[in-house]
Amino acid sequence: MHNPNPQLKAAIEACDRAISQEDYASLMEYYAEDAALVVKPGMVVRGKENIRKAFIAIADYFQHRLVVTQGKMEIIEGGGNALVIMETRLDIPTAEGGTTQVTRRATYVFRQQGERWLCSVDNSYGTDLLDAPEV
Repeated sequence: MHNPNPQLKAAIEACDRAISQEDYASLMEYYAEDAALVVKPGMVVRGKENIRKAFIAIADYFQHRLVVTQGKMEIIEGGGNALVIMETRLDIPTAEGGTTQVTRRATYVFRQQGERWLCSVDNSYGTDLLDAPEV
């Protein structure tokens, strides 16, 4: 399609770094107050404080060893919003002490506020939500 918006791409990279480093104060600077996070299929949390708590629980679940990076990324902008469709790569710890990489085709929505981009919808599961059983 086109080259990703450099400011938005930098914000996404900063978010992934903050998740990997468990730097939730920095991470929350990139979320809108009314943002929504898909924790897992059937579970969505809303609001920055609930999102922060969810990321702490996610880190606990992955034994504080989750590493998040980006793969291919497409950004479609319109009306002060951006739809980000990308490969989110997760290095997940295994029971044997190693890691395995999972690639999700994620969808995110960012809203432009002044010079900044804030995440308003964080869905690392992307269209896989359509395959999830009804809850």
